This record gives sequence, structure tokens and C-alpha cells, in this order.
Amino acid sequence: MVDLALRSKANEWLTLDQMRASLPAIFAEEAHSSRSSRYVYISTADMLGELMKADFVPVEARVSRTRIEDKQGFAKHMIRLRSRRDFEQKSTRRVGDTSFEVILRNAHDGSGSYRFMAGLLKLICLNGMVVSDGTIDDVKVLHTGNRQRQLEAVVGGAETILDQGPRLIDTVRSWQGVQLSSDERDAYAQSAHHLRFANAQGVVDTAIKPAQLLVPRRSEDQRTDLWTTFNVVQENAIRGGLSAMGRNAQGRPHRTTTREVKGIDGDIKLNRALWALTEKMAELKG
Repeated sequence: MVDLALRSKANEWLTLDQMRASLPAIFAEEAHSSRSSRYVYISTADMLGELMKADFVPVEARVSRTRIEDKQGFAKHMIRLRSRRDFEQKSTRRVGDTSFEVILRNAHDGSGSYRFMAGLLKLICLNGMVVSDGTIDDVKVLHTGNRQRQLEAVVGGAETILDQGPRLIDTVRSWQGVQLSSDERDAYAQSAHHLRFANAQGVVDTAIKPAQLLVPRRSEDQRTDLWTTFNVVQENAIRGGLSAMGRNAQGRPHRTTTREVKGIDGDIKLNRALWALTEKMAELKG
């Protein structure tokens, strides 16, 4: 099932009224009735308010669809926020500049813990990426225990992620200086291809070739450094739209076109795996 999604326009951010009207599950005022007395309700709306006080504003929000009708108003959701300073400095920003993001995921129906992650957003292409455990703390807060301690853990988690911004930007600068040979780019694409298309048994069955992940969508991405290579591959893997001729189950010619990865958990899993792959390539390059 495709998630419900709301994205801000260029150089704007989402308002709470926009989000409340389109994605009310984010603003549930209590947990779903299926939760036991041990379940600690953690308000996403309250944390949004705290992050906005710290000058972070929401730029994208998603809510998972569920087949259980009375859970739709409590479903898993994810919100990406950027610093208000990014918008104030728009006149001095250039194509390729990178913004730090705070990503929060929560659910009021028991389908997920409260989780803070760090992300990056590349100007123009808007291919938001989720940073993996290898580089940054991933803060998870379970909906159990003492309510006051939970609230303190949530606030502390947000502060932990916010403190990592400079380190992430340093990583980006480092990867921009790592040049890849043609063979190294091919090997990187092969690994990314497996991450994107392998099934639960690790088998890849698609007509899409690894080399297609390396094809840039913009002229400014025709570079061979590790950061640009990662961006191009990540966008092709996440955004979809890759096509190739293959054969269907009956052996007849059939055109395959990849779809965008829209599910909250699928997006996070693939993004983190690609980031970890890039970290490994940077390590191998020394």
C-alpha cells in the first residue's frame, strides 16, 4: 500500500495546519485503544513543537496506510525537518549544497517505537537520505516505562541528533574529495543493485542493470567522486523510473519500470544500507 505523503514547495516549509488537515494521524491525542496500560503515549505534535522552537521546520511528512480502518488515525508516520536558516540563506546557496535534517518516526498504534535519525538533503534534486548507524547515533525510545523518563529521553534524543550536524557535513566534504575509477564505480553499482533489488532470499530477478544506477539525471552530477556517485545511485534507487526490456512469467518480452520507494520502513532501510555501503567504499579508499 502506498503511504500518504505531503511535501513542501521549494523554499517553503509545511505548516502544522497543512499537516493536520492532510495527515491527522500525526496529531492523534492518545494511543489506539488496542494498546495496554503499559504503553506510554508519546505525542508527535509535542515533539514537533519542541523542534520548531529549535528553529527546525517540517518539509516532508508521511503516514503509512493500514487495512485496519480504525487504526488509520494512529498509524506509523515520519517527518523530515530542516533548519530555518537554510531558507534564510537561499540566495547564497548553490546547486549541490547539502542540508542537514532531523527525521522523526513514531506511531500511536503500537507499530513502531519513537525514533530519531539524521538525514541529508541535496539542493535541487531533493533526494533525501537517511544516515546509517555507522556514522551517527540512531535514537530509539520505546513506548514503555515511566512517562516522565520517556519524555526526557525524547527531548534528549532530538538534541543528540541535532549535535551531529557538523560531523555529517564534514563527511560529505570528505567524500567529495574521494575519486572513483570506472571499475570502482561499477563495483559500487553492483552492490547497490543487490541492495535495491534482491528479494528476501537474496536473489536478484530484474531486467534493470547495475550500470543504470550510475546514469545521472542532471548534467551537474556527471562527476566521479564518491559523494556524487552516492547521490546519483541513491536517487535512481529510491525515486524509480528506471526501465529495461525483460521477459514476463510466460517468457514474453515485457518492459519493466521501477517504482519509487514510498514506504516509510522501506525508504529508511534502503537509505541506511546505501549510506553504509558508501562508508565502506570510503574506508577502502583510505
